[in-house]
Amino acid sequence: MEIQNLKPRSGSDTLRLGDSDELVVMENFGSLPQSEIRLENHGLVVICTKGIAQFDYDGQQIQLHKNDLYLYMAHSVVTNFMSSPDFNCRQIWFSRSELWNINMYGEVSLADLPYLKQHPTVHLTDDDMTLLDEYFQLLCRRMRDQSPMLYSDIVRSLVSTMMLEMLCMMRRQDSENAGTGSLYRQRLADKFMRLVEESDGRIRRVDDFANQLNITPKYLSTLLKETMSRRPSEMIKLFTLKAIERRLRFTDMTMQEIANDLNFPNASFFGKYVKEHLGMTPLEYRRKYHK
Repeated sequence: MEIQNLKPRSGSDTLRLGDSDELVVMENFGSLPQSEIRLENHGLVVICTKGIAQFDYDGQQIQLHKNDLYLYMAHSVVTNFMSSPDFNCRQIWFSRSELWNINMYGEVSLADLPYLKQHPTVHLTDDDMTLLDEYFQLLCRRMRDQSPMLYSDIVRSLVSTMMLEMLCMMRRQDSENAGTGSLYRQRLADKFMRLVEESDGRIRRVDDFANQLNITPKYLSTLLKETMSRRPSEMIKLFTLKAIERRLRFTDMTMQEIANDLNFPNASFFGKYVKEHLGMTPLEYRRKYHK
């Protein structure tokens, strides 16, 4: 399903940035959809304010209780949703492109993503909930009043700040759990992630990163599977797409210049890669999202 199929899509408790589904805030929502959720272009933040919910998230069973924060990442699958009669939550739906608009891509390290994928929930303290409640009330108040000339910028700034607070809360949990597992293997996995970030999309072969780490590609695959439940190729593709999107959105580089910069064989190969992974040609993407 996509967010277009979600009910309700309007009403006093459902707020949008403009008329699109790029950024949607729901103040009170008694459930998640009963059908399977498999969003390709949206992420979802759920903050449980009352009751209990249970569902399967990419094969792992998730339970939400009061004060739990849950982060859904695109391309994941949620099934078998059940909830208590009194369940209620707040939700923020955001598209991939909206993450660029609110500048979250500049703040979230690629190294955060595997952890967030493996640990999509965090239990918030009462102080955390009070802080997020203050943000949420201010965000909703501002989204209802669309009169300011800088309305969109104000809303995106509030969402960005609120999501940074959530990221801090989730990183805090990561720090508290840092003693588990092999320290050496975790450091090696972290080093791989730094190398992927530093390559800025220019290196896309698992073998090349394994050589830099002085390990075999097979060991690198095993390492990431055990420490992050991900494949090296997935992380490489993720950052390659991030590098491509940044150049298409925020530069005037030609397709050939981008292809050369990112070490693609030619502009035609680059175009096919973008079409396959972003669902549109580089030119279509630039026309839609170029700033």
